[in-house]
Amino acid sequence: MMTKVVVALAVLAATGCAGSGSAGGADAKAGATAKAASATSYPFTLENCGTDVTYKAAPKKAVTLNQTAAEILIHLGVGDRIAGTGYEIEKPPAAIAEQYQKIPVLSAPGAEIKHEKLLEAQPDFVYGSFASMFTKEQSGDRKQLHDLGVPTYLTEFDCAYHESVAGADFTMLFEEYRRLGKIMGVPEAGEKLATDQKAVVDKAVAGVRKRDTPLKVMWFYSTYEGTPWAAGPGGLPQHMSQLAGVENIFADAKTKWAEVSWDEVAARNPDVIILADLTRGEPNDTAKEKTDLLKKDPLTSKLAAVQGDRFITIPGSHMDPSYGSASAVPALVDGLNKLG
Repeated sequence: MMTKVVVALAVLAATGCAGSGSAGGADAKAGATAKAASATSYPFTLENCGTDVTYKAAPKKAVTLNQTAAEILIHLGVGDRIAGTGYEIEKPPAAIAEQYQKIPVLSAPGAEIKHEKLLEAQPDFVYGSFASMFTKEQSGDRKQLHDLGVPTYLTEFDCAYHESVAGADFTMLFEEYRRLGKIMGVPEAGEKLATDQKAVVDKAVAGVRKRDTPLKVMWFYSTYEGTPWAAGPGGLPQHMSQLAGVENIFADAKTKWAEVSWDEVAARNPDVIILADLTRGEPNDTAKEKTDLLKKDPLTSKLAAVQGDRFITIPGSHMDPSYGSASAVPALVDGLNKLG
Protein backbone atom coordinates (compact mmCIF):
# COMPACT_ATOMS: atom_id res chain seq x y z
CA MET A 1 0.00 0.00 0.00
CA MET A 2 2.83 2.40 0.91
CA THR A 3 4.52 1.73 -2.44
CA LYS A 4 1.31 2.58 -4.27
CA VAL A 5 1.00 5.86 -2.36
CA VAL A 6 4.60 6.88 -3.08
CA VAL A 7 4.22 6.06 -6.77
CA ALA A 8 0.89 7.87 -6.95
CA LEU A 9 2.34 11.00 -5.39
CA ALA A 10 5.43 10.89 -7.59
CA VAL A 11 3.31 10.66 -10.72
CA LEU A 12 1.02 13.36 -9.37
CA ALA A 13 3.91 15.77 -8.96
CA ALA A 14 4.95 15.25 -12.58
CA THR A 15 1.49 15.22 -14.14
CA GLY A 16 0.02 18.15 -16.05
CA CYS A 17 -3.58 18.90 -16.92
CA ALA A 18 -5.24 15.84 -18.41
CA GLY A 19 -6.99 16.38 -21.70
CA SER A 20 -7.96 14.81 -25.00
CA GLY A 21 -8.69 15.84 -28.54
CA SER A 22 -6.69 17.85 -31.05
CA ALA A 23 -3.49 19.73 -30.30
CA GLY A 24 -5.42 22.97 -30.71
CA GLY A 25 -7.95 21.80 -28.13
CA ALA A 26 -5.15 20.87 -25.73
CA ASP A 27 -3.52 24.29 -26.20
CA ALA A 28 -6.83 25.99 -25.55
CA LYS A 29 -7.31 23.99 -22.36
CA ALA A 30 -3.78 24.78 -21.22
CA GLY A 31 -4.38 28.47 -21.89
CA ALA A 32 -7.66 28.38 -20.02
CA THR A 33 -6.01 26.66 -17.06
CA ALA A 34 -3.19 29.20 -16.97
CA LYS A 35 -5.70 32.03 -17.04
CA ALA A 36 -7.72 30.38 -14.27
CA ALA A 37 -4.66 29.90 -12.12
CA SER A 38 -3.74 33.58 -12.39
CA ALA A 39 -7.16 34.61 -11.10
CA THR A 40 -6.42 33.33 -7.57
CA SER A 41 -3.36 34.13 -5.51
CA TYR A 42 -1.82 30.87 -4.27
CA PRO A 43 -1.10 29.52 -1.77
CA PHE A 44 -4.04 30.37 0.45
CA THR A 45 -5.73 28.70 3.41
CA LEU A 46 -9.42 28.23 4.15
CA GLU A 47 -11.07 26.97 7.30
CA ASN A 48 -13.46 24.24 6.17
CA CYS A 49 -15.54 22.23 8.64
CA GLY A 50 -13.16 23.16 11.44
CA THR A 51 -10.02 22.23 9.50
CA ASP A 52 -7.50 24.64 7.99
CA VAL A 53 -6.75 23.53 4.44
CA THR A 54 -4.03 25.08 2.27
CA TYR A 55 -4.43 25.13 -1.49
CA LYS A 56 -1.05 25.58 -3.17
CA ALA A 57 -2.16 25.77 -6.81
CA ALA A 58 -5.20 25.53 -9.04
CA PRO A 59 -6.26 21.85 -9.14
CA LYS A 60 -5.72 20.11 -12.46
CA LYS A 61 -6.91 16.62 -11.46
CA ALA A 62 -9.85 17.02 -9.09
CA VAL A 63 -11.87 14.05 -7.91
CA THR A 64 -15.47 14.58 -6.82
CA LEU A 65 -16.80 11.96 -4.43
CA ASN A 66 -20.40 12.30 -5.61
CA GLN A 67 -22.28 13.21 -8.76
CA THR A 68 -23.75 16.50 -7.57
CA ALA A 69 -20.27 17.73 -6.55
CA ALA A 70 -19.09 17.02 -10.10
CA GLU A 71 -22.07 18.92 -11.49
CA ILE A 72 -21.16 22.00 -9.46
CA LEU A 73 -17.60 22.01 -10.83
CA ILE A 74 -18.95 21.58 -14.36
CA HIS A 75 -21.16 24.62 -13.87
CA LEU A 76 -18.07 26.51 -12.68
CA GLY A 77 -16.54 25.76 -16.08
CA VAL A 78 -13.84 23.38 -14.83
CA GLY A 79 -15.37 20.04 -15.77
CA ASP A 80 -12.35 19.23 -17.92
CA ARG A 81 -10.25 19.19 -14.75
CA ILE A 82 -12.26 16.43 -13.05
CA ALA A 83 -10.17 13.24 -13.10
CA GLY A 84 -12.93 11.10 -11.65
CA THR A 85 -16.22 11.03 -9.79
CA GLY A 86 -18.38 8.61 -7.83
CA TYR A 87 -21.73 7.97 -6.14
CA GLU A 88 -23.65 8.35 -9.39
CA ILE A 89 -27.34 8.24 -8.51
CA GLU A 90 -29.22 9.59 -11.53
CA LYS A 91 -28.92 10.57 -15.16
CA PRO A 92 -27.02 13.85 -15.47
CA PRO A 93 -29.10 16.88 -16.52
CA ALA A 94 -29.28 17.25 -20.29
CA ALA A 95 -27.54 20.64 -20.21
CA ILE A 96 -24.30 19.11 -18.90
CA ALA A 97 -24.70 15.44 -19.87
CA GLU A 98 -22.06 15.58 -22.60
CA GLN A 99 -19.44 17.02 -20.24
CA TYR A 100 -20.39 14.76 -17.36
CA GLN A 101 -20.19 11.58 -19.43
CA LYS A 102 -16.54 12.30 -20.24
CA ILE A 103 -15.61 12.02 -16.57
CA PRO A 104 -14.35 8.59 -15.43
CA VAL A 105 -16.69 7.07 -12.82
CA LEU A 106 -14.56 5.49 -10.10
CA SER A 107 -17.29 3.53 -8.33
CA ALA A 108 -20.27 1.33 -9.09
CA PRO A 109 -23.64 3.12 -9.52
CA GLY A 110 -24.88 4.38 -6.16
CA ALA A 111 -21.63 3.38 -4.45
CA GLU A 112 -18.79 5.39 -2.90
CA ILE A 113 -15.24 5.63 -4.22
CA LYS A 114 -12.85 3.43 -2.26
CA HIS A 115 -9.54 4.86 -1.05
CA GLU A 116 -7.23 2.89 -3.34
CA LYS A 117 -9.39 3.68 -6.38
CA LEU A 118 -9.21 7.34 -5.43
CA LEU A 119 -5.41 7.23 -5.25
CA GLU A 120 -5.23 5.56 -8.66
CA ALA A 121 -6.75 8.73 -10.14
CA GLN A 122 -3.76 10.70 -8.70
CA PRO A 123 -5.92 13.62 -7.51
CA ASP A 124 -4.57 17.00 -6.52
CA PHE A 125 -7.91 17.99 -4.94
CA VAL A 126 -10.88 16.04 -3.54
CA TYR A 127 -14.35 17.57 -3.12
CA GLY A 128 -17.34 15.86 -1.56
CA SER A 129 -20.85 16.62 -0.32
CA PHE A 130 -21.15 14.00 2.41
CA ALA A 131 -19.06 13.47 5.54
CA SER A 132 -19.74 9.72 5.32
CA MET A 133 -17.55 9.55 2.21
CA PHE A 134 -14.48 11.05 3.92
CA THR A 135 -13.87 7.98 6.07
CA LYS A 136 -11.16 5.31 6.16
CA GLU A 137 -13.77 2.76 5.06
CA GLN A 138 -14.65 4.78 1.98
CA SER A 139 -12.48 7.35 0.16
CA GLY A 140 -10.14 8.06 3.08
CA ASP A 141 -10.50 10.54 5.91
CA ARG A 142 -9.48 14.13 5.30
CA LYS A 143 -6.36 14.02 7.47
CA GLN A 144 -5.22 10.91 5.64
CA LEU A 145 -5.55 12.73 2.31
CA HIS A 146 -3.96 15.93 3.61
CA ASP A 147 -0.98 13.91 4.89
CA LEU A 148 -0.58 12.63 1.32
CA GLY A 149 -0.50 16.22 0.07
CA VAL A 150 -4.03 16.16 -1.37
CA PRO A 151 -6.20 19.10 -0.19
CA THR A 152 -9.92 18.53 0.25
CA TYR A 153 -13.17 20.42 0.57
CA LEU A 154 -16.27 19.08 2.37
CA THR A 155 -19.54 20.96 2.11
CA GLU A 156 -20.28 22.93 5.27
CA PHE A 157 -23.80 21.46 5.15
CA ASP A 158 -22.49 18.05 6.24
CA CYS A 159 -19.39 18.48 8.39
CA ALA A 160 -20.79 15.67 10.55
CA TYR A 161 -23.05 12.91 9.20
CA HIS A 162 -26.73 13.95 9.19
CA GLU A 163 -26.09 16.56 11.88
CA SER A 164 -28.46 19.53 11.90
CA VAL A 165 -26.56 22.62 10.73
CA ALA A 166 -27.30 26.01 12.24
CA GLY A 167 -27.83 28.63 9.54
CA ALA A 168 -28.18 26.13 6.70
CA ASP A 169 -29.52 28.25 3.86
CA PHE A 170 -28.84 29.33 0.30
CA THR A 171 -26.34 31.93 1.46
CA MET A 172 -24.20 29.02 2.68
CA LEU A 173 -24.54 27.24 -0.66
CA PHE A 174 -23.66 30.35 -2.64
CA GLU A 175 -20.61 30.88 -0.44
CA GLU A 176 -19.56 27.32 -1.30
CA TYR A 177 -19.67 28.25 -4.99
CA ARG A 178 -17.44 31.24 -4.28
CA ARG A 179 -14.98 29.16 -2.26
CA LEU A 180 -14.81 26.48 -4.94
CA GLY A 181 -14.32 29.15 -7.58
CA LYS A 182 -11.36 30.48 -5.61
CA ILE A 183 -9.92 27.00 -5.05
CA MET A 184 -10.19 26.15 -8.75
CA GLY A 185 -8.76 29.52 -9.77
CA VAL A 186 -11.99 30.84 -11.30
CA PRO A 187 -13.40 33.20 -8.66
CA GLU A 188 -15.43 35.14 -11.24
CA ALA A 189 -17.26 31.93 -12.18
CA GLY A 190 -18.05 31.25 -8.52
CA GLU A 191 -19.47 34.73 -8.08
CA LYS A 192 -21.53 34.48 -11.27
CA LEU A 193 -22.98 31.11 -10.31
CA ALA A 194 -23.94 32.45 -6.88
CA THR A 195 -25.52 35.57 -8.38
CA ASP A 196 -27.46 33.67 -11.05
CA GLN A 197 -28.87 31.15 -8.59
CA LYS A 198 -29.78 33.81 -6.06
CA ALA A 199 -31.90 35.43 -8.76
CA VAL A 200 -33.73 32.12 -9.31
CA VAL A 201 -34.49 31.80 -5.59
CA ASP A 202 -35.50 35.45 -5.17
CA LYS A 203 -37.88 35.32 -8.15
CA ALA A 204 -39.56 32.21 -6.78
CA VAL A 205 -39.93 33.66 -3.28
CA ALA A 206 -41.57 36.76 -4.74
CA GLY A 207 -44.35 34.51 -6.03
CA VAL A 208 -45.18 32.90 -2.68
CA ARG A 209 -48.92 33.03 -1.99
CA LYS A 210 -49.65 34.37 1.48
CA ARG A 211 -51.90 32.26 3.71
CA ASP A 212 -53.53 33.10 7.04
CA THR A 213 -52.52 29.68 8.37
CA PRO A 214 -49.30 28.07 7.07
CA LEU A 215 -49.70 24.73 5.34
CA LYS A 216 -48.04 21.79 7.10
CA VAL A 217 -45.69 19.79 4.89
CA MET A 218 -43.74 16.55 5.13
CA TRP A 219 -40.53 16.15 3.12
CA PHE A 220 -40.67 12.40 2.41
CA TYR A 221 -37.18 11.36 1.33
CA SER A 222 -36.97 7.57 1.56
CA THR A 223 -37.76 4.43 3.53
CA TYR A 224 -35.39 2.03 5.23
CA GLU A 225 -36.79 -1.39 6.04
CA GLY A 226 -40.24 0.16 5.87
CA THR A 227 -39.46 3.10 8.15
CA PRO A 228 -39.88 6.57 6.62
CA TRP A 229 -37.12 9.18 6.59
CA ALA A 230 -38.12 12.82 6.48
CA ALA A 231 -36.42 16.20 6.45
CA GLY A 232 -35.80 17.69 9.87
CA PRO A 233 -34.18 21.00 10.85
CA GLY A 234 -30.81 22.38 9.78
CA GLY A 235 -30.93 21.52 6.08
CA LEU A 236 -32.12 23.10 2.84
CA PRO A 237 -35.63 21.55 3.00
CA GLN A 238 -36.22 23.34 6.32
CA HIS A 239 -34.90 26.59 4.83
CA MET A 240 -37.04 26.17 1.70
CA SER A 241 -40.08 25.57 3.90
CA GLN A 242 -39.45 28.89 5.61
CA LEU A 243 -38.97 30.68 2.28
CA ALA A 244 -42.26 29.24 0.99
CA GLY A 245 -44.15 30.12 4.18
CA VAL A 246 -45.01 26.54 5.13
CA GLU A 247 -44.41 24.50 8.28
CA ASN A 248 -42.17 21.44 8.19
CA ILE A 249 -43.94 18.93 10.47
CA PHE A 250 -40.59 17.44 11.56
CA ALA A 251 -38.80 20.72 12.26
CA ASP A 252 -38.39 19.51 15.84
CA ALA A 253 -36.39 16.40 14.90
CA LYS A 254 -32.82 15.97 16.16
CA THR A 255 -31.17 15.57 12.75
CA LYS A 256 -31.59 17.14 9.32
CA TRP A 257 -32.70 13.77 7.93
CA ALA A 258 -34.72 11.98 10.58
CA GLU A 259 -35.99 8.45 10.99
CA VAL A 260 -39.65 8.88 11.91
CA SER A 261 -42.68 6.58 12.03
CA TRP A 262 -45.92 6.29 10.12
CA ASP A 263 -47.79 6.83 13.38
CA GLU A 264 -45.99 10.17 13.78
CA VAL A 265 -46.77 11.12 10.20
CA ALA A 266 -50.46 10.37 10.72
CA ALA A 267 -50.55 12.20 14.06
CA ARG A 268 -48.96 15.32 12.57
CA ASN A 269 -51.25 15.07 9.54
CA PRO A 270 -49.44 17.08 6.82
CA ASP A 271 -51.51 19.17 4.41
CA VAL A 272 -49.00 18.48 1.63
CA ILE A 273 -46.40 15.74 1.13
CA ILE A 274 -43.24 16.64 -0.79
CA LEU A 275 -41.89 13.54 -2.50
CA ALA A 276 -38.19 13.04 -3.20
CA ASP A 277 -37.87 11.49 -6.65
CA LEU A 278 -34.80 9.24 -6.49
CA THR A 279 -33.40 6.74 -8.97
CA ARG A 280 -30.83 4.88 -6.87
CA GLY A 281 -32.71 1.61 -7.18
CA GLU A 282 -33.59 1.43 -3.48
CA PRO A 283 -37.10 0.38 -2.37
CA ASN A 284 -39.66 3.20 -2.67
CA ASP A 285 -37.06 5.50 -4.27
CA THR A 286 -39.13 7.07 -7.02
CA ALA A 287 -41.97 9.52 -6.43
CA LYS A 288 -44.41 7.05 -7.99
CA GLU A 289 -43.33 4.29 -5.63
CA LYS A 290 -43.78 6.64 -2.69
CA THR A 291 -47.25 7.63 -3.88
CA ASP A 292 -48.27 3.99 -4.30
CA LEU A 293 -46.95 3.18 -0.83
CA LEU A 294 -48.87 6.03 0.79
CA LYS A 295 -52.10 5.08 -1.00
CA LYS A 296 -51.87 1.39 -0.11
CA ASP A 297 -50.83 1.71 3.53
CA PRO A 298 -53.86 1.31 5.85
CA LEU A 299 -52.77 4.25 7.99
CA THR A 300 -51.45 6.81 5.50
CA SER A 301 -54.16 6.09 2.93
CA LYS A 302 -56.60 7.82 5.28
CA LEU A 303 -54.65 11.09 5.35
CA ALA A 304 -56.40 13.98 3.60
CA ALA A 305 -53.18 14.86 1.77
CA VAL A 306 -53.00 11.36 0.31
CA GLN A 307 -56.69 11.10 -0.54
CA GLY A 308 -56.56 14.53 -2.20
CA ASP A 309 -53.33 13.82 -4.13
CA ARG A 310 -51.72 16.78 -2.44
CA PHE A 311 -48.22 15.85 -3.55
CA ILE A 312 -45.32 17.89 -4.86
CA THR A 313 -42.45 16.06 -6.55
CA ILE A 314 -38.87 17.33 -6.34
CA PRO A 315 -35.71 15.46 -7.41
CA GLY A 316 -34.15 13.95 -4.30
CA SER A 317 -30.71 15.25 -5.25
CA HIS A 318 -32.06 18.80 -5.07
CA MET A 319 -32.96 18.38 -1.40
CA ASP A 320 -29.29 18.04 -0.50
CA PRO A 321 -27.05 21.01 -1.37
CA SER A 322 -26.43 20.90 -5.12
CA TYR A 323 -26.64 22.98 -8.27
CA GLY A 324 -30.25 21.83 -8.63
CA SER A 325 -31.29 23.05 -5.17
CA ALA A 326 -32.11 26.57 -6.38
CA SER A 327 -34.59 25.17 -8.92
CA ALA A 328 -36.35 23.29 -6.10
CA VAL A 329 -37.65 26.60 -4.76
CA PRO A 330 -39.78 27.54 -7.80
CA ALA A 331 -40.91 23.90 -8.02
CA LEU A 332 -42.05 24.05 -4.40
CA VAL A 333 -43.69 27.46 -4.67
CA ASP A 334 -45.46 26.61 -7.96
CA GLY A 335 -46.67 23.31 -6.52
CA LEU A 336 -48.04 24.96 -3.41
CA ASN A 337 -49.75 27.68 -5.41
CA LYS A 338 -51.40 25.13 -7.71
CA LEU A 339 -52.72 23.18 -4.73
CA GLY A 340 -54.39 26.35 -3.47
